[in-house]
Amino acid sequence: MNTWLAIVSALFLCYFIVLDAVYAVLFAISFYQSGVHMRRLALGDDDLVLQSPLTPPVSIILPAFNEEACIVNSVDALRLLEYSAFEIVVVDDGSTDEMLARLDEAYDLVPSRTPLRLQLPCEPVKAVYVSRRLPNLVVVCKANGGCKADATNAGVNVARFPLVCVTDADAILEKDALLRAVRPFVELPRETVAVGGTVRIVNGCAVSVGRVTRVGAPRNLLAALQVVEYMRAFIASRTAWSKLGGLFLISGAFGVFRKDALVEVGGFNSKAIGEDMELVLRMHRTFRAQKRRFRIVFVPDPVVWTEAPERLRDLRSQRKRWHRGLLQCLWWNRTMVLRPTQGTVGMLGLPYLWLFEAGGTVIEVVGYVVIIVSAVLGQLNAAFFLLFILLASSLMGAIVGIAVILLKGKDMRYAIPFGPFLCGAAVLYLFIGEDLTELFFSFRM
Repeated sequence: MNTWLAIVSALFLCYFIVLDAVYAVLFAISFYQSGVHMRRLALGDDDLVLQSPLTPPVSIILPAFNEEACIVNSVDALRLLEYSAFEIVVVDDGSTDEMLARLDEAYDLVPSRTPLRLQLPCEPVKAVYVSRRLPNLVVVCKANGGCKADATNAGVNVARFPLVCVTDADAILEKDALLRAVRPFVELPRETVAVGGTVRIVNGCAVSVGRVTRVGAPRNLLAALQVVEYMRAFIASRTAWSKLGGLFLISGAFGVFRKDALVEVGGFNSKAIGEDMELVLRMHRTFRAQKRRFRIVFVPDPVVWTEAPERLRDLRSQRKRWHRGLLQCLWWNRTMVLRPTQGTVGMLGLPYLWLFEAGGTVIEVVGYVVIIVSAVLGQLNAAFFLLFILLASSLMGAIVGIAVILLKGKDMRYAIPFGPFLCGAAVLYLFIGEDLTELFFSFRM
């Protein structure tokens, strides 16, 4: 038994040493890239992008189902975006409430005479409307497809412009988010096929006329936990994967895609649980098979705000869907793993997801079980216990803490307001680790 416990303990320690080394490397790359990015922002080239004739127009796709309470406010907020030319495509995915009536009342809708070209699969489109009050508004009414992917594909079919921005009806975009997200397309228009931005938690913030006017800390522990989690995911992870050329996810809350590239790969998959990750991985797989130059980029300064679940039931449902989506994407793309032809995603990104995202929770829980069993049998090694806690939790807590200090600056979009629940969430990350914290709040204990 002693020999068996020693072998298992050594394996767990090796796992967490590798995990913390990976986190440290990702954070170091992200920290360096953030400095490079901030120096570029200091040049203040937003006006040049806004006024440049090379800046492409954008179709903003807004899939919505039974959103009568917020749909008009969402459209009004998008109207205020700082961008030279864009259209808003609202997709009514077979709503059973009065959402269409609210849109008609606010914008005076009339049937469109423009022929519809079905480039991507979706449920039948019943009607397409344009507004007599808002020239750049299009409303698509279709049969319910049961998922955001189907509604988004319908929006892409209607979109007139070369770039499409996909967001949510309840999301709040910063006024310059679209402008900043499009910059990579202006810099390298032929290579750039997709760009993602940062998602922030709006819980605790003050919102007025579709804009976040004051950043505040959530008063709910679950929401505060997600503030810390989102910061780690976007700032200390995606920046690095983008630099390495292995970005495997663009959040469904905010992403900009080249329409022709989106159509070429078949659009969003309505059978995928995590349609945003599945699309990005399919883009990598398709374009690498064609041996063409492309890039999928994360840009940290375009910010979209979204509401985080504050009830255990809602959070548990969200996380179950996320984990099922992750496992589905990994299984569907298993042939990409450790294939040099698949570049950074195949050699690093997917192995990282298999080992540390899909398997991390299981391994960490098993590690704590081993500690408990060893203690019950009277064979718990104090040095192993302390090292396990240090490697499994403390480094991640330190990374989160450093990120908070570094990013707490003058820019409201990146300021992290301290509060009792936010501090409590950081403490949970510090002492029991990300995976176990997520497991604790995602499932009934």
